[in-house]
Formats: sequence, structure tokens, C-alpha cells
Amino acid sequence: MRKTESLKNSDQFSRVYKNGKSRADKYLVMYVLDNETDCNRLGISVSKKVGNSVVRHRFCRLVREAYRLHEDLFNSGLDIVVVARRGTDKCGFHEISGSLMHLAKVHHVIKD
Repeated sequence: MRKTESLKNSDQFSRVYKNGKSRADKYLVMYVLDNETDCNRLGISVSKKVGNSVVRHRFCRLVREAYRLHEDLFNSGLDIVVVARRGTDKCGFHEISGSLMHLAKVHHVIKD
């Protein structure tokens, strides 16, 4: 089982925000950028406007788990940043997972 890599510092996030393509739906905003490697890197950003630290950490766990369960469907060589929108504090796993997969299809980053 492979481990999901993550974006670590603000320079990496800024590069994806500046050069990547973004798409949004009701719950999430997803930025995608090619990283010229053979693995994907996932970054998650949650503002304090979404909720307190418990709510923000729960959202991060839900996104990481949704990505982990569907990781084999994603193309490789991508930097992906997922940003929470207001109102995601009341979302469950199925809403977050469905939103993540919907945005992946819109970005055309799912294998055929």
C-alpha cells in the first residue's frame, strides 16, 4: 500500500494556486497542477471561517480518507489542493467524498 504524499509548505501551495486550474462546487474548491513526478501530492486548506480546530481537523481527515479510498482512480503526477468552503462543517463523509470525486471528473484527472 502506497502512502499519499502531501504538500508541505506555503511555497508549494502558492505554486498550485498561481499556476493550477481551479474548479468548485457547493462544498469544495479543487486546484490541480502537473508536478512532473510519478506520484500525486495532496494539500488541504481549511479557513477558520469554517469552524474551530476540531471541525477543521475533522474535515481534513474526511478529505484524506476520501482521497485514499479513490487514489487508484487518479492520474499520477499531480499536485492537488482541496479548499473547504463555508458550510462544510455540517457535511458527512459521503458528501465530501462525492464532491471530491465530482471535482476530479470535472478536472479530467480520473483514469479512463
